[in-house]
Amino acid sequence: MIFLRKAIASVRRILSGLIPIKGENKMKHIIVGTAGHVDHGKTALIEALTGFAGDTLEEEKKRGITINLSFSNLQNFETNVAFIDVPGHEKLLKNMIAGAFGFDAAMVVIDANEGIMPQTNEHLEILNLLHVKNIIIALTKSDLVNKGKIDERKKEIEEYFKSFSHLGLKAIVAVSIYDKNSIETLRSELFSIPIIKKASNGLFRYYIDRSFSLAGVGTVVTGTVLDGTIKVGEKIFAPELGKEIVIKNLQVHDKDEQSALSSQRTAINLQNAKIPLKKGTLLCKKGFIRGFDSIDVWVEGISNQKIKHNTQVILFIGTKQVEAKVLLYNNESETTDGFAKLQFAQKIFLVHNEPFILCSSGRTIGGGRVLNPINDPIKKKIKMPLLKALKIDDFKKAFEILVNTHKRGFGLISSNQRFGLNHDEALKIAHEMDNIFVDEKGLVLYPMIIKDELKEKINAIYEKNEYALLSANSLSLKIKWASETLLSYVLEDIVKSGQLEFKDGIYKNPNIDVNNVDKVIEEKMHSILQNEGYTPTAPYNIYDELDIDRRMGDDALKRLTKSKKVVRLAHNLFVTTKNLSVIMARLREIMKNEGSVDITSFRKYYDMSRKYLVAYLDYLDLYDDVKKDGMKRVML
Repeated sequence: MIFLRKAIASVRRILSGLIPIKGENKMKHIIVGTAGHVDHGKTALIEALTGFAGDTLEEEKKRGITINLSFSNLQNFETNVAFIDVPGHEKLLKNMIAGAFGFDAAMVVIDANEGIMPQTNEHLEILNLLHVKNIIIALTKSDLVNKGKIDERKKEIEEYFKSFSHLGLKAIVAVSIYDKNSIETLRSELFSIPIIKKASNGLFRYYIDRSFSLAGVGTVVTGTVLDGTIKVGEKIFAPELGKEIVIKNLQVHDKDEQSALSSQRTAINLQNAKIPLKKGTLLCKKGFIRGFDSIDVWVEGISNQKIKHNTQVILFIGTKQVEAKVLLYNNESETTDGFAKLQFAQKIFLVHNEPFILCSSGRTIGGGRVLNPINDPIKKKIKMPLLKALKIDDFKKAFEILVNTHKRGFGLISSNQRFGLNHDEALKIAHEMDNIFVDEKGLVLYPMIIKDELKEKINAIYEKNEYALLSANSLSLKIKWASETLLSYVLEDIVKSGQLEFKDGIYKNPNIDVNNVDKVIEEKMHSILQNEGYTPTAPYNIYDELDIDRRMGDDALKRLTKSKKVVRLAHNLFVTTKNLSVIMARLREIMKNEGSVDITSFRKYYDMSRKYLVAYLDYLDLYDDVKKDGMKRVML
């Protein structure tokens, strides 16, 4: 089913380009943003390149400017160039920013006669903050100026670009929509844009830029796949809403696809999406991105503007806009660039190195990169070296700082979000580190110095109880911060020293007889249950008290039950036969004296929880001379 065929023409244009692309997922995909000052000819140039007029909305046509993001594409046999045409008018800057986050490259239009204008500068400043490496300058309306003017503009632009540290000027092309040769030259430059490998953790992320419902189709959202892949039939997650949604269909440039890849403009038809999906909503895979109300970032101002401490700003990230407070580190009152904390009134779900823009009073004041998207309770003197390491992607140093800070285990389960690394990449870095224990199964790192602390704890247990019989698993239940893998490693060291012996998965005192231990455990367990009376504790509490492995404890309890020394009343509820006989005799006495017994009358004599009362009354039903009458028990 081609689910968007039912849409009206203007909506269909929003979702797609002009020509279905065969074998599209095997092609090179480039997202090119078009930017520049108002009336410098972006929309007309795109129409000349693609045949698609971006201003499809009535308000856009009426006002003659691009208000919202418009989408079209250009393709040859090898490359698909998807355009995002964004507004040039200063009052519509927020829409330009929203579009810029998906750019792989940019085509910036500059009127050959007017040259660089205020919005041209602001757009380039934003692209610089977003580290867009390939910029093609289209000198539009070049048919209206002479060659000397064009050469002058080119030199002016080349000199101007030297002020941007993160931009790469690929080409300057003099172009006129009335000159087919110049349009072909520009097309060639666009098709030759190189693929710049992006940092990827392989996890799908996608900010919605449009959402609407179509009769007979359902909810459709559009956006750019920023990372990872998705497939028809998969579930995707809206973390701000806490909801999973099934992908009913995918469309990439007017063609149904079974999957969508990074840097593809993609329309997603969502199955039964009865949730408020809107522009700025993040879609991702469940379980990999957590939300926090504060993050650590690198910020830098633009156009010599300084970012002030304790300032309220609007943060733009993807197509999302959210209010934030900037708190500068290093005791600064203001800065042109530096480390900062951003605080939000709500949880926000971000990943390492994600770019953002900051605006205040409707103007762009700066932007930066997310360094630490996870709010760590770390002191400032530790946090600053961490942020410096994260800024230059020195993950080995960052791991060292975090492991030494989280001495009882630093988890790599969140490495995708925290560092932009998949688990294999994170483990590879961990194995390059010195004095670190790597739990690959649990994805946890421990400083080796923790080994001595664990040895002391384990030896103390066996010194206190010579009959302790513990496995790594049962010890992990006692020492909750230590993983089973780490405990096995430490226990093996203790075995090598001769202080413990390992047999059948259990670590024991080498000086005691295992067969005798079984009998000792049974006797101790029976004694504990007898002393606990009519309200015995759960077995695992007894195992913990006796310092025995759960498997051994279960085996001992089975033997006690089989020998009829202990009776199982319910799940995790065992009572000695002696105590059970006493309470059964008491219940018979109550029935004899009062005619019946129920929970209320039972509780008058025994102040115990409902769990025990119900279990004893249910056991009473096993007797032939007792009948259940509603909620009461009576003697026959």
